[in-house]
Amino acid sequence: MNLLALLFVIAGLGLIAWLTARARVVALSAAAGTRPNSLPGQHAAYAMLWAVVPPLLFLAVWSAISPSLVTADVLAAPAAAHLPATGYERDLILAEARSLASGSAYGAFYDQSETLAPAFSAAIAKYRWIGAIVALLLGFAGGAYAWTRVSPAFRARARVERGVMLLLLVASLIAILTTLGIFLSLVFESFRFFSIVPVTDFLFGTTWSPQVITQKDPGASLGAVPLFWGTFFIGAVIAMIVAIPFGLMSAIYLTQYARPGFRRWMKPTLEMLAGVPTVVYGYFAALTVGPAIREIAVSLGMPYASSESALSAGLVMGVMIIPFVSSMADDSIAAVPTAMRDGSLAMGATTNETIRKVLLPAALPGVVAGILLAVSRAIGETMIVVMAASGAATITLNPFESATTVTKQIVDLLTGEAEFDSPKTLAAFALGLTLFAITFLLNIVALRVVKKYREAYE
Repeated sequence: MNLLALLFVIAGLGLIAWLTARARVVALSAAAGTRPNSLPGQHAAYAMLWAVVPPLLFLAVWSAISPSLVTADVLAAPAAAHLPATGYERDLILAEARSLASGSAYGAFYDQSETLAPAFSAAIAKYRWIGAIVALLLGFAGGAYAWTRVSPAFRARARVERGVMLLLLVASLIAILTTLGIFLSLVFESFRFFSIVPVTDFLFGTTWSPQVITQKDPGASLGAVPLFWGTFFIGAVIAMIVAIPFGLMSAIYLTQYARPGFRRWMKPTLEMLAGVPTVVYGYFAALTVGPAIREIAVSLGMPYASSESALSAGLVMGVMIIPFVSSMADDSIAAVPTAMRDGSLAMGATTNETIRKVLLPAALPGVVAGILLAVSRAIGETMIVVMAASGAATITLNPFESATTVTKQIVDLLTGEAEFDSPKTLAAFALGLTLFAITFLLNIVALRVVKKYREAYE
């Protein structure tokens, strides 16, 4: 049975459970001449949850289990007798045959894929029907169980609220479990990488050349210090030199000097910069900013300057980060009690002195938190550096020279043709784990600073 049709049937079961449970509690209450403990709608919601939630949970689990069962059935079929025992080619044939069976592919590179496609079709249909039948049985059983529990004395409201709380708990855990899964996958693949390349060579090596890896000493060409420096130089230095002054000054102007009418449309306009796709910034950096900076460098006596410079990527990234700094600084300054500003002005201080000596010190924790979050966002940026930064791993203080970042190298490593088990590919996971740890620590620091930002001023 098609998944969409199955979901429609389950929704129908939920509706039937809702209507029958509501009718049952109304009828029983009228026959007994008593008022039900819970509202009829709460009884109906209780029955609907029992009819809908169990089959949906089963389908979620079944969708993760059934592909391996399908593959096992296909491998047991006579058509799979001539498959390679293990290896990359065997996986390709199975994936191609599955695509042919599901209709997502219309041709095959391997002849064995066309031979296995009918077996895949039969196995997919078999387990799809098994899943549909079990899900419907669970829906019927859950709805019937809930229908038998419905009575005027039954506390349906408490059960429904408990069930909703459980669903909310599961929803809140999804983000945590997803982050944990990402972290564990990075740790597992990074462990494989560090079993080949020493940690010290990776973290403290100054030569990054993954195209030339020797078997005797693979860590000699996988030193990530140039990548860390490029990421810091572009994302935390150049970008912040642009974002912090402009973001902070725009926040000060909008909160202290701008008229209310001007602020009403200017603040959303500024924050629209955060909604622009990063690929647009990348195109702007690659086609406009980069060539312009190269012309400036040539006019300054650098004939070999590249348009893929650290300065071009950092400037555009800084423009992209301005709304993050401005929004946090704006909220922090606006949260400072008006009495502090009025008291400063009443004592004879000018507006400039009030901003520098009263408002900014009071809002400093929020401003610092916004800057830290902006740095975390900048060092994790991908599209701008992929399109505007160079792939040359260098350690330089000259912003007109080429530089690369961790995210740029991750893209390059994972889009190549190297084997997945090679040090070159596994290095991407080690870089990802390092970047994850850095941004995680920055976020922790920012959250601790925000606690002080929330301090109530008397």
